[in-house]
Amino acid sequence: MTAGRTGPPSGPGPGRRRVLRAVAAGLAGTAGMGLSAAADTAPARAGHTAFPRPHRNRPLFLGTYTSKEGGGTGIGLGTYDTGTGRITARGVVPGVADPSYLALAPSGRTLYTVDEQAPGAVTALALLPGAPPVVLNSRSTGGAGPCHLSVHPGGRWLLSANYLSGSVAVHPVDRTTGALGERTDLVTHSSPPPGPGQDGPHAHQILTGPDGRHVLAVDLGNDTVYTYRLDTSAGRLTQVSYATLRSGAGPRQLTFHPSGRFAYLANEVDNTVVVCGYDPASGRLTPGRPQSTGTGPGTSHPAQLLVTRNGRFAFLANRGHNSLTRYAAEAGGARLRLLDTVPVGGDFPRQIAFSPDERWLFAANQKSGSVTVFSVDGRTGTLRSAGDPFPAPMPVCALPL
Repeated sequence: MTAGRTGPPSGPGPGRRRVLRAVAAGLAGTAGMGLSAAADTAPARAGHTAFPRPHRNRPLFLGTYTSKEGGGTGIGLGTYDTGTGRITARGVVPGVADPSYLALAPSGRTLYTVDEQAPGAVTALALLPGAPPVVLNSRSTGGAGPCHLSVHPGGRWLLSANYLSGSVAVHPVDRTTGALGERTDLVTHSSPPPGPGQDGPHAHQILTGPDGRHVLAVDLGNDTVYTYRLDTSAGRLTQVSYATLRSGAGPRQLTFHPSGRFAYLANEVDNTVVVCGYDPASGRLTPGRPQSTGTGPGTSHPAQLLVTRNGRFAFLANRGHNSLTRYAAEAGGARLRLLDTVPVGGDFPRQIAFSPDERWLFAANQKSGSVTVFSVDGRTGTLRSAGDPFPAPMPVCALPL
């Protein structure tokens, strides 16, 4: 592995600094609920934050491609009814190029998105109560085609994965405004060599382990998951181990079981799911035996796994098969048992997400231009369609708050 570091771009000018000061003033004392209107929150007593009422509209953000035919014009804004799952459009935040993946800061006051272009960037947006999101700033990721990002649990660092250039980047986050600082690190995956049919490394995901001390990067091109330690003072990554999948697996996204001792990996190329052991002390990941996605022969391009907070069920989005696979998580998370698959009701489910209460599952269907919503039975994990698909221009990420 080699690490590449580039010089920082110039800082914000006087106009941008005025905007950041104004945002900082607006953020003071807020809960950062973004799209929520006065009717969506219970009256707040002096010195107390307003809390959402049950069965009211909550914010929903949609990532899309803006440079592709049939794509959107920015980040889609909407709300969903917490009682029915029904989505209502609320406009668009323009001016962000190819915002294909979204992440929320732990504070709930800032939204982050990739700009999946070459060269790539990441953008920060302030979420102000009763107002549309405000773009704070953008920073170069130092690579091409960033497709995933996440915020370190401490809220101080933004992590991003550059798919086309096979690298991962770190940016500092301003404690007050949520704006992004100059990149502090850029690491390119150079070993092991690319798998069969791959032209090089392709970093597809970066996330913090449940122990909070390790950062894991999934590389589809190298059939490898890398584990780093993040220096939370300097924003630098140091590799401590890596786990190699079988040649040609094409690992895409990893999700942890609530136990913190196991993780589930979706392999895009060989159409499998792998249960991995995880050692919180060392950050070491140990892949197990590949198993079925329940979609039959051929490649269904599995995209992403979700695990319920109670650790009982996992769900997988299958893009080629246009389905959702349901698994039972057993033996404390050490085993996945395939239960069934259900039609997703759209074409090419690129990403899936739970509502915060896990009552609803949202599927962003890229090729059909739709978002489908399912109710989730907390006892059995059974998925049931919540109604007609919601039309949206090339949705590739749904983020319900």
